Amino acid sequence: MRLTVGQAVVRFLAAQRSERDGVTHPLFAGCFGIFGHGNVAGVGQALLEAELHPDSYGSYARSSAVGRDEGAAPPVGGHSGGGAPRGLPYVTARNEQGMVHAAAAYARHRNRLTTWACTASIGPGSSNMLTGAALATVNRLPVLLLPSDVFATRVSGPVLQELESPAGQDVTVNDAFRPLSRFFDRVWRPEQLPAALLGAMRVLTDPAETGAATIALPQDVQAQAYDWPEELFAERVWHVARPVPEPAALARAVEVIRSARQPLLVAGGGVIYSEATAALRAFAEATGIPVAETQAGKGSLPYDHPLSVGAVGSTGSTAANRLAADADVVIGVGTRWSDFTTASRTAFAADGVRFVNVNVAAVDGAKQAGTALVADARVALEALTAALAGWQVPAAHRERAGRLAAEWDATVQRAYELGHGPLPAQSEVIGAVNAGTGPRDVLICAAGSMPGDLHKLWRTRDPKGYHVEYGYSCMGYEIAGGLGVALAIRDAGETDRRAVVMVGDGSYLMMAQELVTAVQEGVDLLVVLVQNHGFASIGELSESLGSQRFGTRYRFRAASTGRLDGDLLPVDLAANAESLGVRVLRAGGIEDFRAKLAQARAHTGGPVLVHVETDPLVPAPSSESWWDVPVAEVSRLESTTQARKSYEAAKAAQRPYLDPRG
Repeated sequence: MRLTVGQAVVRFLAAQRSERDGVTHPLFAGCFGIFGHGNVAGVGQALLEAELHPDSYGSYARSSAVGRDEGAAPPVGGHSGGGAPRGLPYVTARNEQGMVHAAAAYARHRNRLTTWACTASIGPGSSNMLTGAALATVNRLPVLLLPSDVFATRVSGPVLQELESPAGQDVTVNDAFRPLSRFFDRVWRPEQLPAALLGAMRVLTDPAETGAATIALPQDVQAQAYDWPEELFAERVWHVARPVPEPAALARAVEVIRSARQPLLVAGGGVIYSEATAALRAFAEATGIPVAETQAGKGSLPYDHPLSVGAVGSTGSTAANRLAADADVVIGVGTRWSDFTTASRTAFAADGVRFVNVNVAAVDGAKQAGTALVADARVALEALTAALAGWQVPAAHRERAGRLAAEWDATVQRAYELGHGPLPAQSEVIGAVNAGTGPRDVLICAAGSMPGDLHKLWRTRDPKGYHVEYGYSCMGYEIAGGLGVALAIRDAGETDRRAVVMVGDGSYLMMAQELVTAVQEGVDLLVVLVQNHGFASIGELSESLGSQRFGTRYRFRAASTGRLDGDLLPVDLAANAESLGVRVLRAGGIEDFRAKLAQARAHTGGPVLVHVETDPLVPAPSSESWWDVPVAEVSRLESTTQARKSYEAAKAAQRPYLDPRG
């Protein structure tokens, strides 16, 4: 079959499927893109043909099967609107970084079984995707990137926007994707394309290796024709494995758990991605072990389950953190033990504390010198439940966990009903959104003060109800990520869900352009824009470090002082959103916000935004935890000197978590 490289790429991607537990899904829901020189006549032309002649590209197979777990991702139809499914739908993005975020968010909501491809032009278009690549790889989310590249023939050069490297003529800006991608290849000749595509698919469908997969496509090669074997375009099913635990490793893990008197389980994102929430609940109820949650694992148990103790670590609940401090055995399931989760290695403070790490990735299983159980989370939890039959934690430990969880829930309720005025506290807005949205709605956030507050305060009721990107904590992810989740909800036909974004003014100003794409696609995206005229999170952190909130407020430079301490800037972000085609509701106070939120949730047919101002100086309840952010060792400022003393005192509590027993 004679096709261009671009046409071959599009036809190949449309034929790829993923399968797990007998349920088949399209591996790619579509392709986001922004065209320029480099891809407009290559991949862009191929996408044009696919849109105009979808029958020649096949259609995604639908499946009536559903997962057995309440967190299972249903199969999707593979289309970006009404009518029949299409081979590879194309959606125009507004920012290359944003479209990668949307693809990653889609993949996360789909439990990494379906994702998007992203294409961009040579130069700044492609390099704009670098931040998105980093986010996808850090969070272990599959995304395919197709950046354009220089002429392979080099007959035209230097090309507009080409990096001229004295180190070699084969070095381009796209080489920056290498350390940010789990797979990277550059197709200098058409013959190299099949191996590159198959290599990328392998990584995208491997739960232990997944992340950004990048195939750089020189612009002349994209338009070059080649005689391809028909087999390249046959439907191909990539089986997503559930690795089983090795028997000896399982026995070692069981031995450690049986030795525990005050164990704690920490549920990470792997619990949700592997659709293991039912297995986790069964394990917890059989053993009585309380369950804490990371950012990615929040929702592994409903917030009101008797064994749920909430968030753990630097942004955690006092319930989880007090149990963590006394735990003699910590069972991490599907967590990579990030700095926040361990409170910079101060959270687990008991002498001789031991770790059991259940993870599909061996690199995470070996962390904290723990007893590694390298396996799929659901399979491993089922095996542990069977092997521990009849064993339970002491009744006093279970009772203490329940008491601490109840105390924290009362703290959350007080934060929801603070009654602060005239501007509400952020915790009151969170409480209003929690109460005003449905139990299966999806809350999306990423950066600033809100992720920490949400981790502590959000009452999650569904395994997919909490979507906070905190592996990279990328400002600007929120709206683009919300777009991805909204598209995933629509494609899956989840009519009882709504994508709800909470974003601060700082992140909104970083990247809000994908609101235009949401308008274009008519997706039901609800955005809550919290305006506090500055960077609330860094402001609070700055103050705690003795830096007096310097550079964190949006203020005029005062003529009298020459400093940034003048009046508030007259920035109207609600008007900005309205100018992008979004329906906007302005709330004046917490009661009006509740009313406007109800109106917004009833709105359909496109994005809607509710704007509310808050007081940035009202903190959320303390987690009684710490995060390692170095403070200036010497300073003339008393505030910095005192902060350094506090830092050194907290630093003394850090531990290496090295158990010689393994």
